[in-house]
Amino acid sequence: MPGSGEAVTRRIEARGGEGAGFVLSRGVVILFAVACGAAVANVYFSQPLLVTMGHDLAMSPALVGSVVTLTHVGYGLGLFFLVPLGDVADRRRLIVAQLLLLVVALAVVAAAHTAAILLVGMAAMGLLAVVTQTLVAFAASLAPPAGRGRVVGLVTSGVVIGILLARTASGLMTDLAGWRSVYLASASLTALLALVLYRVLPRHSDAPPTPLRYGQLLRSTITLFVRERLLRLRALFGLLIFAAFSTLWSSVALPLSEAPYFLPHSAIGALGLIGVAGALAATVAGRLNDRGLSGRTTGIALTLLAASWLPLSFTRSSLWALFVGVILLDLAVQAVHVTNQTLIYALHPDAGSRLIGGYMVFYSIGSATGAIAATSLYAVAGWGAVCTLGAAFSCLGLALWAFTRHGIPDPPRHHQDALSSEG
Repeated sequence: MPGSGEAVTRRIEARGGEGAGFVLSRGVVILFAVACGAAVANVYFSQPLLVTMGHDLAMSPALVGSVVTLTHVGYGLGLFFLVPLGDVADRRRLIVAQLLLLVVALAVVAAAHTAAILLVGMAAMGLLAVVTQTLVAFAASLAPPAGRGRVVGLVTSGVVIGILLARTASGLMTDLAGWRSVYLASASLTALLALVLYRVLPRHSDAPPTPLRYGQLLRSTITLFVRERLLRLRALFGLLIFAAFSTLWSSVALPLSEAPYFLPHSAIGALGLIGVAGALAATVAGRLNDRGLSGRTTGIALTLLAASWLPLSFTRSSLWALFVGVILLDLAVQAVHVTNQTLIYALHPDAGSRLIGGYMVFYSIGSATGAIAATSLYAVAGWGAVCTLGAAFSCLGLALWAFTRHGIPDPPRHHQDALSSEG
């Protein structure tokens, strides 16, 4: 959270005309964070519920596994095909429309009585959950340049908390009222957030949006990657850190459910509560970016990420070592993630949605790679091999930073690039 000594409101500078005259209070920033966390949590609710869903709908193990796959495929498609719309449409209306459609998808999932309906609902839910990234880009556009890192950090902390607590919340609610209650509750919360955001968020300014057709918009996302070395570099950092993040979180339940612990799913899910401590790094990293220390922040965070796998390797003999490793890993990942988003948005504020959406495609690739590799490796070589894999991803990130850190200097404090997006 931002320090209590800071002013609770910031007047938006009229750069790009987005919400000119709108006052971005701390309360509105927290609303952004809550909405982001609630939306992205939908992608992760199903992970502890797969067995229960499968039994309820008479699904084969292979079909049950496709629930998570389709959700993430939908999310990846949404990052490329939906998030860029934030650069040409009224973001307020786009966000509310996506949230209302997400309510429909959640209702379909909750009411599904066949595997086919469930899978269609899950894919649509993943596709629409990318409203999270539209919210991040909107928050960044409303923030004054001098405080953008702080705002992005706080909003990103909401995303992290949503990811980490989704499994815990869905497991507890399923024990109390069945798996369908998870999606009914989420649909209700999403509808409420759509109403609140519709009333609170500023209307689009009189400034015309980026004059691109939809096809041009998608092509320009690729063009931005070709032109911007910093974007390519930060996307690679994103891929590697989330590969490491997913390596841990997709497989840590396996050793904890075996000897000597035999922990129940509810206890394993509660591990996410410890990981939330790492989300605090998001706001700290944002402040350091505002001070022009992005390169140093990245290097320290990647060093911590690599070091986190040492205590994590002792998981089978010490839960305390696991706790320390989880906190270090989550802290490091979120510090780099916030730094990445803050820097790439500043490249072309007019193309903020395309930049963040394109960057998050690499996040999805990294997450999928880590999950598939970790679970497969655990089956054949055990927990030690999983930790070696996670450390390899982390050390690759650290090596990439070491080889490139002199090529792109830190931006000066309060700097905002004056480049405009392509038309």
